[in-house]
Amino acid sequence: MKNELAKIFACRQCGHCCHGKTTVSLIPDDLDRMVAYLRLPEAEVKQRYLRETDGVIQMKIVDGHCIFYNQGCSIHPGKPWRCTEWPLHPSIFADPANLGVISDSCPGIKRDVSYEEFCRILRKLIAAR
Repeated sequence: MKNELAKIFACRQCGHCCHGKTTVSLIPDDLDRMVAYLRLPEAEVKQRYLRETDGVIQMKIVDGHCIFYNQGCSIHPGKPWRCTEWPLHPSIFADPANLGVISDSCPGIKRDVSYEEFCRILRKLIAAR
């Protein structure tokens, strides 16, 4: 599957996806993975690195980027699943314009692949998970 992925995406570890006013919402498995990777008590991880708004837990933003971004993801093995999925988001299937928007914000998306081929490969990758 790695060869298929390489046809449509190659992460450049540029950090574009780590910048902005918000970060991804965490699920319980994400928190567990972070706690295990950081080797800190859950309460300390929440206090130091996370924020909760209306029951939604996200990573804090520092200087316009995710708290874990430092010339790359400092918790790469313990990062949230949504981070591992980006930019190969299912919204791409809904509208070719979505692929355009995502491509504009992610230099790792291969632009020499047609929309139809991109979707065919992405469906194959998703099915293999």
